[in-house]
Amino acid sequence: MLGVLTKGILDDGRGKARVNLFRHKHEIESGRTSSVGGEILGFDSYSKPILHPGGSGKKLTWEEITEKAAKVVSFVDLAGHEKYLKTTVFGMTGSAPDFAMLMVGANAGMIGMAKEHLGLALSLAIPVLVVITKIDRCPTHVLEQTITELTKILKSKSCRKIPLFVQNNHDVVMTAQNFVSERLCPIFQVSNVTGQGLDLVRNFLNILPSLTRYETDQPLHYEINETYSVPFVGTVVSGLIKSGVVHVGDKVILGPDSVGQFATTSVKGIHRKRVSVPAATAGQTVTLALKNVRRNAIRKGQVLLTHEKDQPMPKVSRRFEAEILVLYHSTTIKSKYQAMVHCGAVRQTASILTSEKSILRTGDRAKVEFEFVKNPEYLTVGSRLIFREGRTKGIGKITNLL
Repeated sequence: MLGVLTKGILDDGRGKARVNLFRHKHEIESGRTSSVGGEILGFDSYSKPILHPGGSGKKLTWEEITEKAAKVVSFVDLAGHEKYLKTTVFGMTGSAPDFAMLMVGANAGMIGMAKEHLGLALSLAIPVLVVITKIDRCPTHVLEQTITELTKILKSKSCRKIPLFVQNNHDVVMTAQNFVSERLCPIFQVSNVTGQGLDLVRNFLNILPSLTRYETDQPLHYEINETYSVPFVGTVVSGLIKSGVVHVGDKVILGPDSVGQFATTSVKGIHRKRVSVPAATAGQTVTLALKNVRRNAIRKGQVLLTHEKDQPMPKVSRRFEAEILVLYHSTTIKSKYQAMVHCGAVRQTASILTSEKSILRTGDRAKVEFEFVKNPEYLTVGSRLIFREGRTKGIGKITNLL
């Protein structure tokens, strides 16, 4: 789907369009995404998508796309297979997407993982749009069955969405304008082989408004999602600026390490959408080149903060209090229970120390005190968290750092 949307070529039904998107060799061999991939789609000032010139074999670089574009939509491609669920959860919490696009195969229907991913988007309060694909090779009665099942799930008590089937450009405009404010869930039916319905999806993406408001006047807070070692550049980190502004040459502090300490470093270069920029502001996903930092000293979930002279080091937390809701657990949760906690780019096992109620079951809400098992982390009050272990799932909000 992404290959066809961004490259402007149609698929051959055997996965030809997705080869350009994969990041690893094993992904090309198995045809499964296993990492957090990135892709962009630009629209020019006439609302036409900027696509790669067909047939010439030449691909547009990201720099060329961003130069021509009046609006750029960034995609974060996440894994659909169960084996890579932790990567998918990490991508959803760490890269803070504005919208989630749920892919449903017309002939497969709402399989277990589709429900899992829908639940993930709902618990993070991300607006969802559904794309039913492969409609060219699906018998009518199977397609109808898939649609019935999908509308039933969306209308159910746990989702409370209003499914709306997008048939023409009038629907596109109406849903895109009311998508955020209301409980609408637009549903598109596309075929990546015949190209049916793709224009509607592209138009929809073009008129979608950007939602999130970030604070640029606050001190810098940057979350690390990934690390790279680039030849002749050194250590490069990629992530999201939660608040503040960063310029080339700024002094920043990096941490916390395994004992909760921060180290001072400075920013050598900033790239956004693979283009070098002098500065970046809150809400943007950028990569930063850091001075005198070894790659193995950095892990996902660490942060970069403003360096202030003579100020004490920022507080880090090994223990924190959160208000949680248990979505599903087969038995009861007591103290000493351990689960994997995802909060922004932080991903670590934490154990429950104390809770208001002595035991927690499915559907219970409570204030709980967590303790990280391995490293202290830099957390902020009010951020959402998801915890999971096996089939157990829960969501929560950090209320207090201890």
